[in-house]
Amino acid sequence: MGVLNYREDYVFWRLAHFLISDQGYRIIQLFENQKELWLEKLENKRTPIVRLLRQDLDWSNSMQRDIEFTASNGEKIRKQIGRGELLVVNIYISQFPPVDEYEYRLQSPYIFPEGNKTSVSTVLLTSNQYELGLKVLSERLEREVSFPLQDEYSQEDVDSQKKLALDSAIQMSKKEKEMFSKGRPLFTYLFMIIQAAVFLLLELQGGSTNTSTLIKYGAKFNPYIYEGEWWRFITPIFLHIGFLHLAMNTLALYFLGPAVERIFGNIRFLFIYLLAGISGVIASFIYSPNISAGASGAIFGCFGALLYFALIYPKLFFRTIGPSVIPVLIFNLIFGFTVSIVDNAGHLGGLAGGFLAAGVVHFPKKKKPFLQMLFLLFSASIIYGSLFYGFQRSETGGNESSTMMLAQEYIKQENYDKANDVLAKYVQTVKEPSAEVYFALSFVEIKLNKLVEAKSHLLKVIELDPNLPEAYYNLALLYLEENNLSQSKRNALKAAELKPSQQEYSDLVQELNRLLPSAVEEE
Repeated sequence: MGVLNYREDYVFWRLAHFLISDQGYRIIQLFENQKELWLEKLENKRTPIVRLLRQDLDWSNSMQRDIEFTASNGEKIRKQIGRGELLVVNIYISQFPPVDEYEYRLQSPYIFPEGNKTSVSTVLLTSNQYELGLKVLSERLEREVSFPLQDEYSQEDVDSQKKLALDSAIQMSKKEKEMFSKGRPLFTYLFMIIQAAVFLLLELQGGSTNTSTLIKYGAKFNPYIYEGEWWRFITPIFLHIGFLHLAMNTLALYFLGPAVERIFGNIRFLFIYLLAGISGVIASFIYSPNISAGASGAIFGCFGALLYFALIYPKLFFRTIGPSVIPVLIFNLIFGFTVSIVDNAGHLGGLAGGFLAAGVVHFPKKKKPFLQMLFLLFSASIIYGSLFYGFQRSETGGNESSTMMLAQEYIKQENYDKANDVLAKYVQTVKEPSAEVYFALSFVEIKLNKLVEAKSHLLKVIELDPNLPEAYYNLALLYLEENNLSQSKRNALKAAELKPSQQEYSDLVQELNRLLPSAVEEE
């Protein structure tokens, strides 16, 4: 009798070893008597939870009560792991089947009555029907379950099989933990400190939302990049526009950075973060003419690195961090596509850059030279091609927004010659410049004492936008400079009519009335 019991004990641990070692199941719970074992495989939602019970059955009623208990426990697990539905394959290993009628209890799954979301499919393995039982189990698990069995086993055989099963589970757990312990998040916290420090510097130097301050300290500004300021592909990573922008990116880095740094190690994380950030800036450089800054591209690069982790270790990813990472990534992408002020090109560029950078460095102590070389060559090609395409465009890329921003920067610096060059070049190369461009050009020409050209361009402004009071006012000043008082008064009156609240317009009209009283009759 004792020898037969050892056989069932051996089958219990042999089946556990098969599920753990060959099928990748993990232990949820092993009861103290070591007769009951629960196993899971969460990365595949179709894979059932497995419950093994080594127990000699007597009556089918007690088996039914145990099935109902199993369903209740399975429902708790379902809620914990957040599955919509859960199947538990419940395996009894017994020397003999129940003495009374029991077969009908195994024919269809038992469904937990509260919610009908957890079902228990039961398989019975007995000493004289192991082959049939394993065949049924193979159907329930949708994979072949088969191993040779002897008639007799000793306690040493059981202990040996138990050790193999538990050692496999321990080794699997160790390997998984090792994947998340390659480095402490040193650079993550360093970057958070740098971001905060640079933000304070910007606030002290004119404000983090001030365009001139941002440009001065390295924001992505396409016109300056065209002029050769290549370092603007790097510095925007550490700048943020306003406290909310800083807070959101710092919080995102706090949650994402440590995971990536622990998986890839410190140096690899540094490479991934910076390359992703640069890739984000390059993408923004190509697709967005606006000034931009922020660590968003680098943070999306952390998402990209985790997607590479998912590519190489899909089971581990979806069992651990995947269920929380994927929804957050999807939300951020949707947010980026629906909110106009978000630099989504930078986000997508950072996401791609992080994925490629992770492929280049791979994982610590797990070199794949051929794969890494492919990623390196592809990454270099993408970056080179992107930069080549970006720099092939004109100084402002034919974009009015960039042209005006660059011209305004030169005007603030009182560098009117450069402002004139930028605006004049744009007017020559674009078919239909706007009234704003012509007005800015006329302002610069006035500063350079090019009064004839300024008057011509102001007339063009009025032709394009007859309701711009500043154009009439400046034109009135130019006519006054020419001593053409009647034309000067006509334009001054128009400016005051369009904007009566502007005191200097009214003052000019009064001055012209004094110089030319008859101007009213001439009107």
